[in-house]
Amino acid sequence: MAIFKKLILAVAFAAIFTPGLSRAEDNYPSRPIRLVVGFAAGSSGDVAARIVGNKLNQILGQPVIVENRPGASSMIATDYVARASKDGYTLLLATIAATINTTLLPNKGANFQTDLAPIVLIGSIPNILVVTPTLQVKNVQELIAMAKAKPDELLYGASGIGSGPHMATQLFEQMAGIKMRGILYPGSAQTVTDLIAGRIQVMFAPSSTVVGLIGQGTVKPLASTEAKRASIAPDLPTVAESGLPAYNTGVWFGILAPAGVPANVIDKVSKASNEALKDAEVLKQLHLQGLDARGGSPEEFRDFIKSETERWAQVIKSMPAAEKEAK
Repeated sequence: MAIFKKLILAVAFAAIFTPGLSRAEDNYPSRPIRLVVGFAAGSSGDVAARIVGNKLNQILGQPVIVENRPGASSMIATDYVARASKDGYTLLLATIAATINTTLLPNKGANFQTDLAPIVLIGSIPNILVVTPTLQVKNVQELIAMAKAKPDELLYGASGIGSGPHMATQLFEQMAGIKMRGILYPGSAQTVTDLIAGRIQVMFAPSSTVVGLIGQGTVKPLASTEAKRASIAPDLPTVAESGLPAYNTGVWFGILAPAGVPANVIDKVSKASNEALKDAEVLKQLHLQGLDARGGSPEEFRDFIKSETERWAQVIKSMPAAEKEAK
């Protein structure tokens, strides 16, 4: 009997002091959740966060409020969430920029790999390699040939050093063995405007930014950038199909929490997110944005972040010093 009483006391003690068994975590979520986005309202990341957040609202039974904290290539939002309470009520909608910043700006702000806990990879948007309509090339191979014949003469545009489109261009240059001259912009809108006007000739743009312009004939598409063809432009070949077989990149989005959030909270948000990503209406809305849903476990997302970080580290190490310093 004495042993039985000791066992009951031990179980009760564990229930009180083990974080995973606390009442607050068992009842999660019991109040609204903030999903912080490091880009402005209307951006691809913001739209993705709102589409998935609206469905999470229904599944989790609490409002998911999207909060925009743009600036510094999403580092402001990343730092904010990394320092937030470890209760699961402040989450981050991160993008490819976070894995790039890890190498490009290693001593600034939160460490993306250690200060945040992966939850789920939401999806990705392929970039599309587009050129100004007057450029006399019909495909990727002709563009590469022109760039080799005129080194450092073709002008490409990108929305800031370290952005997804900028790094897509760097990867393309390194794999193709060419050198173009970069013109950097605060965002994609002005970049596209200058491409249409012929002030720049080449641009890697998120598919959602240029798919309408392709239909109008105001920009000329050459290829999409992920390993498989873009669902929003299935007739367009990939860069890999066009002569650079190892080329594969896009703008991805995923949800993370501050490191230290209890595992059962991470698991609950992950399961709810994966459920949301199977919903027909969510998939339809994401597709209209050019975004292909992904999903998966926190462990799979962690592995993905590791591989992305290592890949962009190699690209950044090969970039000209002047371009890295401009960040």
